[in-house]
Amino acid sequence: MTDSISRRDLLKTLAAAGAAGMLPLGAASAATGHASASIAAPGAKGAPVGIEPLVSTSGVYIPPRGRGFDKFSFDFPEPSVPFAGLTFGFLVFTRENAYALDAAAMKAEASGDTLTLTCNGFTWAGGQEKAPGTLVARLTRDGQEVAIDVTAQMGQPIKTVTTVIRGVPRGRISTGYNFFDPRDNELLFGYPFSGGDLFGPGGAGGMSTPFALVQKSDTEYFFLRSLDDQVRTKRFYFQPGPESYRVEAIHEEDGWRNETKLVVPTWRVGWASDVETPISAHYEHLARAYRLRPFDTRPDVPDWLRSTALVLTLHGQHYTGYIFNDYAKQLEILRWVATQIDPHRVLNFLSAWDGRYYWDYPLYKASDRMGGEAGFKKLIREAQAMGYRMMPMFGANSANRKLPMYAQIADSVTNKVDGDEVDLNWVDWDNDRHQEGWLGYMNLGVDSWRKWLTGRIADCIDRYGVDAYFLDIAGGWINNTKGDMHAGMRQMVGDLRARYPRVLACGEMHYDGLMEFIPLYQSGGGGLFKDHVQRYARFFLHLSHPAPGRGSSGVHESGFGRFDEKTLSLSPDAIPTLNIVDDTFSRNRDTMAAVIRAAKERAGIS
Repeated sequence: MTDSISRRDLLKTLAAAGAAGMLPLGAASAATGHASASIAAPGAKGAPVGIEPLVSTSGVYIPPRGRGFDKFSFDFPEPSVPFAGLTFGFLVFTRENAYALDAAAMKAEASGDTLTLTCNGFTWAGGQEKAPGTLVARLTRDGQEVAIDVTAQMGQPIKTVTTVIRGVPRGRISTGYNFFDPRDNELLFGYPFSGGDLFGPGGAGGMSTPFALVQKSDTEYFFLRSLDDQVRTKRFYFQPGPESYRVEAIHEEDGWRNETKLVVPTWRVGWASDVETPISAHYEHLARAYRLRPFDTRPDVPDWLRSTALVLTLHGQHYTGYIFNDYAKQLEILRWVATQIDPHRVLNFLSAWDGRYYWDYPLYKASDRMGGEAGFKKLIREAQAMGYRMMPMFGANSANRKLPMYAQIADSVTNKVDGDEVDLNWVDWDNDRHQEGWLGYMNLGVDSWRKWLTGRIADCIDRYGVDAYFLDIAGGWINNTKGDMHAGMRQMVGDLRARYPRVLACGEMHYDGLMEFIPLYQSGGGGLFKDHVQRYARFFLHLSHPAPGRGSSGVHESGFGRFDEKTLSLSPDAIPTLNIVDDTFSRNRDTMAAVIRAAKERAGIS
């Protein structure tokens, strides 16, 4: 315990509250940092509940014993209430400061399976100053689960409300991927795309849906999930103590809104004896919230995609201008592949077809050095005549500030929730060992960018008759001050589908709400959520997936990986994918043939 509240003083508080009938069963163990493996019994009807004078450092390792994140260097007030074997506190953030509940203005009452906490004032400056405002939290026990509903109001716009949950068990952690042992590290996860900080220092691990699991044992799992029905920022912060976690469940309001009242979507936490039960419940909620339709009945899935057995990633021109495969060479490769497999079963992903990778974004014109307009038309026309489907690449949110046309879209560059402009600056494109910052991160929620990108995709469809279009970083939703990227993406894809109903939309990286209108993705599709996401969408391997031979990532910035000759680097969670770089066809044709045979076997093709 911290020096500001001794264990003896806390136990005296709990003992007095318990003697007065103010605590639900199991609350004492949670408040003192011992996790209970079940939801405790209901409290007495209409009984007041004692307020525990906790602070930010109560029950956690100070200083951290492993990896840590930024934190206050003093004890920030977190007056909390025990309920159902856990302890709950709340923090409120505006655009200019952080606020705690004023313990002197708090009242909590338990009635049956519900506890209602009312607070009529906040403190700031670590409790040294007071501010007007209200927060009402309703905690409802439902079997082994607790629903948390919070409403906060102040005289200034509220940015974020954090629910602090103590008594969460230590254990192995998963946010949809395989469980791992975090040891004594603090953990931070963000949904979706980590609030735009995925690649920054101390950035949050990305989540495809706001759901986290702690495995205490083979039959004891604790989960935390949001029941939001909109795409809005969520973060989970796990801070370890000797016997349990202090968890922050963070809801951040849309950055383009300036509301003085924030109603937090319901959080749901609790225990389960298996992994599948809470995951299934969560995806049932997502299906309702985002109107998800099974892949086999989706109207936006063309028949050819349902029978696709192989994806070929044909790498074009690198950022530096190095050409892996020009249009003529790509056509030569496809003629040979047609001798190995029916082209009607193959989707061709044309990465960096339009010139220097990323540098020429967002012009999206055929590259003269690759073969020009005539060469690209010939590639598309002759490949389609053989039966292939053709899918060129576009950046959903990337534009080179140095291009003359940038002025037309400059107002669409993203400003994060606190106002700072977003650079797409996490890549060292030229290998000078310094990340470049000439790319703006663009916002489809703003008209100028959405209209520009819609126009360039439409021009490609009209000019060349392609079968699909790929949206790079489609899952890159960032909370911002200008408009909803998710709504903008939905509008653009919807407008293009209305105009070209047979042309497929494909994206890189999925999150839950995106599956409503994009049925195919590059990367993802596995882990604990596999059976659920594969119900609604299909996946193929990333363009940086190692190519046969030396494992080149092609136009991608990651250089070389390791191609596994034994497994052919195929994944059971993705459509078989073959990445083709400069030497794949000339030096590794036998491996290409082996990958194609494996794809045919998986699809049952003789």
